[in-house]
Amino acid sequence: MPAAERIPTRRMTHLAGTGADHVRRLLTQGELTVRGQIRGASNAVLHGVVGEGPEALPCVYKPVAGERPLWDFPDGTLAQREVAAYQVARAMGWDELVPVTVLRDGPYGEGMCQLWVGPVPRTGADEPGEPAEPGEPESTVGEGDPASDAGDSLLALVETDEPGPGWKAVGFAEVGEGRTALLVHADDPRLRRLAVLDAVVNNGDRKGGHLLTSREGRLYAIDHGVTFHVEDRLRTLLWGWAGEPLTTEGLEVLRRLSGQLADGAELAGRLAELITEAEVDAVRKRVGDLLATGRHPLPSGRWPAIPWPPV
Repeated sequence: MPAAERIPTRRMTHLAGTGADHVRRLLTQGELTVRGQIRGASNAVLHGVVGEGPEALPCVYKPVAGERPLWDFPDGTLAQREVAAYQVARAMGWDELVPVTVLRDGPYGEGMCQLWVGPVPRTGADEPGEPAEPGEPESTVGEGDPASDAGDSLLALVETDEPGPGWKAVGFAEVGEGRTALLVHADDPRLRRLAVLDAVVNNGDRKGGHLLTSREGRLYAIDHGVTFHVEDRLRTLLWGWAGEPLTTEGLEVLRRLSGQLADGAELAGRLAELITEAEVDAVRKRVGDLLATGRHPLPSGRWPAIPWPPV
């Protein structure tokens, strides 16, 4: 492990002790009550609960009404793309990488509702009050403190030219005062699966802050609104495997996914309700290209390869 400035991923302290099917039903059908608003988000991101009593689950609710328009995504919504990304992860058998995500109505209209998998924020009240108006939250909460023990951090900056055993190099970054450091990520099978998922959904914003880890060793990835563009917009911190052969598991998953994306297949139908026909065709092409090359993609060179800010 390199002597490094660790970039801690956020540590989860809450996981629902129930099956994914039940969570999906509760997120879709349970009563949604807003508890507060997340600080620092560029779009409206609300924390709330779905259900009541022992059936209540914490959730993230992102109403479409609170989205800022994106010039390069004129069709659809961030909420729809977040749900589409979950549907693809689920079809790949890697739905453990993305918290359960559904599209539903809520206090501020239709939006994305996702199982909250970070520390449950305190709102100053045991029971939810009346929903706050967007911009005037009942309480303002952060997205959770970084893990106090960064020993299993998945990202780091090292002052060497090589990443060291167990790490993959991403590139050099300026760290101030004319200094540079090597950005690395863990050579971790969970991250490698996520790199494949991101390539399939064309994730334009895979930042370090979008990775959450649990004490049980689970990895979740959040924030998939900037996905499914028809052009290659892959921007990520997970370039460590760029150009390397895909794993046997990755190839098998992509072969299955290719069949699930065929015209008339269930997944193709679900995606057609969330993203455009051209975007669904682009997903098929990306999966076909990955299978044809058998390798992780390389940066296109047409867009910045790493999102900003990276964390």
